[in-house]
Amino acid sequence: KDSDADDAVEQLYLVVVAIDFGTTSSGYAYSFTKEPECIHVMRRWEGGDPGVSNQKTPTTILLTPERKFHSFGYAARDFYHDLDPTESKHWLYFEKFKMKLHTTGNLTMETDLTAANGKKVKALEIFAYALQFFKEQALKELSDQGGSDFENTEVRWVITVPAIWKQPAKQFMRQAAYKAGMASPENPEQLIIALEPEAASIYCRKLRLHQMIDLSSRAPVNGYSPSDTIGTGFTQAKEHVRRNRQSRTFLVENVIGEIWSELEEGSDRYIVVDSGGGTVDMTVHQIRLPEGHLKELYKATGGPYGSLGVDYEFEKLLCKIFGEDFIEQFKIKRPAAWVDLMIAFESRKRAAAPDRTNPLNITLPFSFIDYYKKFRGHSVEHALRKSNVDFVKWSSQGMLRMSPDAMNALFKPTIDQIVQHLSDVFDKPEVTNVKFLFLVGGFAESPLLQQAVQSAFGSRCRVIIPQDVGLTILKGAVLFGLDPAVIKVRRSPLTYGVGVLNRFVEGKHPPEKLLIKDGTRWCTDVFDKFISADQSVALGETVTRSYTPAKPSQLVIVINIYSSEQDNVSFITEPGVKKCGTLRLDLTGTDASVPNRREIKTLMQFGDTEIKAMAIDVATSKSVKVGIDFLNY
Repeated sequence: KDSDADDAVEQLYLVVVAIDFGTTSSGYAYSFTKEPECIHVMRRWEGGDPGVSNQKTPTTILLTPERKFHSFGYAARDFYHDLDPTESKHWLYFEKFKMKLHTTGNLTMETDLTAANGKKVKALEIFAYALQFFKEQALKELSDQGGSDFENTEVRWVITVPAIWKQPAKQFMRQAAYKAGMASPENPEQLIIALEPEAASIYCRKLRLHQMIDLSSRAPVNGYSPSDTIGTGFTQAKEHVRRNRQSRTFLVENVIGEIWSELEEGSDRYIVVDSGGGTVDMTVHQIRLPEGHLKELYKATGGPYGSLGVDYEFEKLLCKIFGEDFIEQFKIKRPAAWVDLMIAFESRKRAAAPDRTNPLNITLPFSFIDYYKKFRGHSVEHALRKSNVDFVKWSSQGMLRMSPDAMNALFKPTIDQIVQHLSDVFDKPEVTNVKFLFLVGGFAESPLLQQAVQSAFGSRCRVIIPQDVGLTILKGAVLFGLDPAVIKVRRSPLTYGVGVLNRFVEGKHPPEKLLIKDGTRWCTDVFDKFISADQSVALGETVTRSYTPAKPSQLVIVINIYSSEQDNVSFITEPGVKKCGTLRLDLTGTDASVPNRREIKTLMQFGDTEIKAMAIDVATSKSVKVGIDFLNY
């Protein structure tokens, strides 16, 4: 009976557009609600890099010196790059800025981002500009395709975020989308926030055998023996993708893929590891057949172990060879050349593989060589000879020549963290019987990461990589937008609750919490728990509490929400309990002639990708305006 209600809602939107807003690259895909089995990936982007397939565009944005939006993606990068250095220092260029939402502890609407030239701009503006760019691109493509103007009101938008993001970061994305005009506070359901590993999981359920590479199969996959699989299976897959590149439409059959026929109902689980540019996060799911609903078995975990870690190691290596003082100066004085150097590194980074024997050459921009000589008074070549870095040499063509070992060493810290984190998850009691491990996200294309995961976990489960691994999340997000109710049960990442007064009980409550008011003995700061960390919550399940205004004339009730990573919290003053948001009940406009003791019943939902709330005035059964806010409290 659920689905009928959903259908009524779905008819409002002609199309679902999902935006995978990534740390390093972004893209969108869409599907018409009338033909949900076709997923269209956005048009190809102009620009592009050697050695990088460009179904997605770099997450880079350029603002004019007047701080107006100029361009996004390759266009932004190329324009910035072609500016005269005297001019470019006035332009504001941003890249890899999504990580700021993960790393900022006290994110607000006022949080700043720093451009390449050191100037600061409000993060909300940058995110809104980026989303607005995608909104306009997608609407333009839909209009060109349909031959008539496509209205924003006909689109349901989906934006993906890492599952390990805290509530404020998710709310920040929503605010940015409102600013970009995708949806509005009056019409919030036009925008759905999807969790990246969940989206990947939804797509992986539909995989057919020819659409994936099974790293662990002893048997030949598609006729290739296992020893070839890691290298050639992937090349084969790439060829296959390249041949199909012209068609950007992917058919998703309306079935659950054959791979699941091996899963026993109720006991088999799988892990989806989404490894991207900034974060790696993973979710453990169980599939409920026949309809293929998903149930989360362990709260999403992960951390900042994305492929950016490899870039960071490369930067540390450069600092070791050329000196940290020089690299810092070079980044500020020649920002465009620094971008160039990192692009050159990116293409070699993609050529790293476990069995590679020949060295990797990275071209140093002329201005690097030139500026170094000015800065130090000796040549780059001299610095390399003098440095005690064994595996990096200077080649006569003006390149840094790295041995494969040196390149693999740059990957090691990040890959070790991913493997360690996965081991910890595998050791959790909830995570037994894992049949498959799906490796998805852009970083999953790295043969070094594939090999590390396969050798660490191949004996416990089958390690599987979808073929177009960088687009997995995008396609899954479209499927999620078409049917958001597919994930029926989630786990709360934190314990949430509020502070209340309870009757004081001798012997149970600590004496320092005693408060005597009008002759009644109260215990203060009691933590009233809504939900515990890692507790499972069904979609649509609500937590209900009733609140009464202290004075009949009171027009607003503001209740502080507290969170903790611990399950058993008794008082809001305990260590680790943080105030994380507010619940605000607006009682204006409700009839004041009701009895003096009004009761406001509040219903909160924790089973969706975001926390939601609604409230009712019990005496009149009228709904009360309620806001739940994790960003501006």
